[in-house]
Amino acid sequence: MLFTALLAVVVTAGVIVAVILLRPKAPTPGGAPGAYPVPEPGPATPGVNCGHSACREIGAMTVGGVPVVLLADETGKQGVVKIGADTVIPLMINDMGVTLKGDSLRCVDGATPVCLVRGETGGGSAGELFVSRGGIWRDTGKPYFSDAGTVALSDVTADGVADVIVVRHECPGAQSGSARCAAAPVLAEVYDVGRGSVGCTRRYTAPSELKGWPDVRLTKAELRPCP
Repeated sequence: MLFTALLAVVVTAGVIVAVILLRPKAPTPGGAPGAYPVPEPGPATPGVNCGHSACREIGAMTVGGVPVVLLADETGKQGVVKIGADTVIPLMINDMGVTLKGDSLRCVDGATPVCLVRGETGGGSAGELFVSRGGIWRDTGKPYFSDAGTVALSDVTADGVADVIVVRHECPGAQSGSARCAAAPVLAEVYDVGRGSVGCTRRYTAPSELKGWPDVRLTKAELRPCP
């Protein structure tokens, strides 16, 4: 009887060992042979397309208690902004050839929450502004273009609402993007979201001389009438 019990133990152990040896090896990380493929991120918002492709989330912020999400196709050439649970707004700057990236979305809270979507484009940068009034978000309908590569967001006028800062070459009589214009001094023009242009800085030899470049930071005291 003791022999029978020992035999049963040996047989059971043999079965366990066989199962372990025949079990497929776990995949190795880091893309090694036999590893599980890393899944592609799925569409961020089912049913919402960016151009001819599914949208993917590339940036998100919360402002005024409302989530704001920047969605784009795989190339960053076509994008939309999703605000709250169900407001989706296509970007006008898609038509300007922008490239949207992870840092393209900027939002500033305040008396009037404001969000800026910006991207690089041929010859500079373009930006599009979204403003919340009475809890309703709207596109301001006017894209901003900087031939010096920067469209930024900051409360320059100190009124509790962020302003748009556009850095541009000061080259009267020369075409934007021309060699002559690219060699000209630069200045930063400030736009109030409700009143339009409120002034410019002095001229600088290069954009990098502006404080905080490329996320330029200015004060109202630095502004003067634009040339």
